[in-house]
Amino acid sequence: MKDTIALIFDFDDTLAPDSTSGFLDEMGIDVERFWREKVDALVNQGWDPVPAYLYQMVKSSNENQPDRKFTRQAFREWGKKVTFYPGATQIFQKLRKHADEIASDKKVQIEIEYYIISTGIGDIVGNTRIKGNFTQIWASNFHYSDSGEIVFPKNIVSFTDKTRFLFQISKGIIGREYTGKPFEVNKKLQPDDYRIPFNRMIFVGDGFTDVPCFSLIQKNQGIAIGVYDRNKREKWRQAWGFVEDGRVANLAVADYSKGSGLHDSLMMAVEIMCDKIALSRRIYQG
Repeated sequence: MKDTIALIFDFDDTLAPDSTSGFLDEMGIDVERFWREKVDALVNQGWDPVPAYLYQMVKSSNENQPDRKFTRQAFREWGKKVTFYPGATQIFQKLRKHADEIASDKKVQIEIEYYIISTGIGDIVGNTRIKGNFTQIWASNFHYSDSGEIVFPKNIVSFTDKTRFLFQISKGIIGREYTGKPFEVNKKLQPDDYRIPFNRMIFVGDGFTDVPCFSLIQKNQGIAIGVYDRNKREKWRQAWGFVEDGRVANLAVADYSKGSGLHDSLMMAVEIMCDKIALSRRIYQG
């Protein structure tokens, strides 16, 4: 029997620079003005930040030139162009190999499953070149017109919404068979029936929308790692605040290349999880 570790990532500003801003820039939108004057204006009126930006994307698409409408195809094409932080495209295989080597040494069977939980746009995130590494990707999405243009938000993934998907991972509520069954996550399970306990989860994120996940994982003896983009100095204090508040176990620059702090933190996190599993197996087997 294989024991499973779940490694869950936010996407924007965690694995890659903000893909939504990149898309807007590609479509000729003034990105700074979009966030500062349009989205922040709604937030100041009491809007939740995620539906605020999705709503303003619909408005921007409607106001754009006919050849610059925001469509499903445009999102998918942009997804293929998204660039990643150093080492991000290689880290998944490296961590799997590391887990395999530890498991072999300790004579246990361990596998890693990867997930993305993002407030970004699913049709972008789900069409990047790293998509094949993930068991499932959850993100915000739009309903489209017959011509493929965005009409209205279909799925909104916001702050505490992210924790819902941690519970789905834990309970094994993953895969296409659960599409259209949003209330399955409320199913009550006995502790031994959870597929992946929270203490076998590693969560990597960068921002305030990740705080509920940071807290849930840390509270239940999992590992939460905060990352920040070294080029976005305005976010450094926010990132350090996660450490001061005990939200994360570690904080590192968003650089996954060998020898970086984040690379080593993830390697150590996987090693800790593998050691936990090996110990529990020895205790279980007597």
